Amino acid sequence: MHPTKDSLQGIELFKGLSADDLAALAERCRWRRYQANEQIIHHQDKSRDVYFIVEGEVRAITYSLDGKEVTFRDIVAGDMFGEFAAIDGEPRTANIVAIKPSFVAAMSDGCFWEVLQHHPSAAAFTMKRLTHQIRVLTERIFEFSTLAVKNRIHAELLRLARDHMTDEVTAVIGPAPKHMEIASRISTHREAVTREMNELARAGLLQRGDGCLIIREVPRLAQMVEEVLG
Repeated sequence: MHPTKDSLQGIELFKGLSADDLAALAERCRWRRYQANEQIIHHQDKSRDVYFIVEGEVRAITYSLDGKEVTFRDIVAGDMFGEFAAIDGEPRTANIVAIKPSFVAAMSDGCFWEVLQHHPSAAAFTMKRLTHQIRVLTERIFEFSTLAVKNRIHAELLRLARDHMTDEVTAVIGPAPKHMEIASRISTHREAVTREMNELARAGLLQRGDGCLIIREVPRLAQMVEEVLG
């Protein structure tokens, strides 16, 4: 795939912009395709570009001194990453790695600021997005400080489920997250995730599908999380 005047059309930040504005911005971006497992941004790098995912999916991760992987979040097509450094001028807070083949546009921090200054819809979207991220991180910090490992697993599964609802009760998460990936999100080990996932399967809350994870009773899972959070 090569960039066209419509390549930025699916990016949430640019929803309020005209076709002419999108075409002009596309010409100011640098475009690149990344393979799965290819690194896009390095932790503590001093670059300032903002990236927009046209196709694919990437992951924000970092590593402890002993090599333990910590996953912050996955970022899908239509979304962006790298805006923190563009806004405050500080080094990158995480590594960004493609987890699927991805087609990405890189925009300079100067161009990004022009978009925010000249397009109120883009500025409003950015503020709402940053506020949402703060809320999610606040929630996770509270969970790390107060919940047992199995309860943190339930909370993470509930977050995943809410993004993949097929009806009011069921969620189908595909592809199924690896147990190691869940463990890296909630600061535990793979074996603990495997044990609890097996328990939840025996209780009828979840099952494995064809390459996916089916959460059969999301409201029940939500109730379990609410009971321990208070």
